[in-house]
Amino acid sequence: MKEKTNNFIRKLAYICATWFGSGRVRFMPGTVGSFVTLPFVALVILIGGIWGVIAFALVFYFIGVYSVRYVLQENEHDPGFVVIDEVVGQSLTFVFVSTVMPSLWMFLIGFVAFRFFDIVKVWPACYFDKKVQNASGVMLDDVVAGLYASLVLLLIHTLI
Repeated sequence: MKEKTNNFIRKLAYICATWFGSGRVRFMPGTVGSFVTLPFVALVILIGGIWGVIAFALVFYFIGVYSVRYVLQENEHDPGFVVIDEVVGQSLTFVFVSTVMPSLWMFLIGFVAFRFFDIVKVWPACYFDKKVQNASGVMLDDVVAGLYASLVLLLIHTLI
């Protein structure tokens, strides 16, 4: 019975870590994971505004840490198919502009800004990516990228 339970938990961890399989695409899984997050973020903003985005990001951060722990037992640090970190980072991108529903342009700019910061890994994201070799490190570099992207969106939103 314990083996069946462990197998179920393992499968559930992989489903969460890959954001329902979206991380299993062969070409740019992080970009795909970020993109498929956008409808969820729009729905969360519509229902809960800024507090909804914060709650969504927090819940999936902790689910991510838990599920990534399982994945890292069988894989190298931050395997490409793990995209729940992108889900959290992409959602945090909209935290400062979620008092109203962002326009389609803001979603596009937020998507591009997050992918930029996620790839470039501006400090302290690079620290979490390279030095924190556990599930928290996998998640935190994307949290930082999301917060940097959110500042870009806030600046654009303020200027326009």
